[in-house]
Amino acid sequence: MSEMAEALLRVEDVTVSFEGFKALDKVSLTVQASGVRVVIGPNGAGKSTLMDAIIGRVRPLSGRILFKGRDLGALAEHEIVRLGICRKFQTPGILSNLTVEENIIVAAKRNRGWRGTLRRAISAAERRRVDEVLELVTLGAKRLMLAAHLPHGAKQWLEIGMVMASDSDLLMLDEPAAGMTQHEREKTAELIRGLASRHAFIVVDHDMDFVEQLAAPVSVLHMGRMLREGSIDEIRNDPQVRAVYLGRAEDELAYA
Repeated sequence: MSEMAEALLRVEDVTVSFEGFKALDKVSLTVQASGVRVVIGPNGAGKSTLMDAIIGRVRPLSGRILFKGRDLGALAEHEIVRLGICRKFQTPGILSNLTVEENIIVAAKRNRGWRGTLRRAISAAERRRVDEVLELVTLGAKRLMLAAHLPHGAKQWLEIGMVMASDSDLLMLDEPAAGMTQHEREKTAELIRGLASRHAFIVVDHDMDFVEQLAAPVSVLHMGRMLREGSIDEIRNDPQVRAVYLGRAEDELAYA
């Protein structure tokens, strides 16, 4: 089977421009139907713009994005989501006035009108899915707690759980371990690795210790261009990659 047939997502020579500034400049990326792809890069490298382009929040000036062989260029964001792509932003986007369980139920039903979703009875299959996700993100004991009362790390896990509950084929996580303790980051990496046989992941992060724990191929963006792709060891030892990181980030590349 060809690479084209195997790929779940193909980003092909995508350029995104904002008033003449190229936030992405002929960027290409391939993601298979399972596994993790990590995207790193300094601030302003184009990481968030790449995710925005995939999900349809911004439109490429040129190039194309294919998902399951379908060109996403003419589709609205909600249509792209329905095809099987779900994104977690850096700041948790949970529904704070709902319980942990209710947040997962809303995500499992893939319904933006959450009040209507909660009024309708949950099916046996949806109940199993909700229970499974709550256990996977270790929030089963907190299912009846208001989401607003969760500590930061648990809020991040809840939103990861919401992404999982959508049962999408491609899950995009923007700094999923941001603000977590070392133990919480290890637990988050373990969770993502455990799900990588069932879903494809794009993980955007800058914490090289966390990236190493994901044990996944890494793509490096710099100034809107794809600078380098390879294993974490290849990335860490690449002189071009080291040159674009400054201060602490450079130290992390060298010693993480």
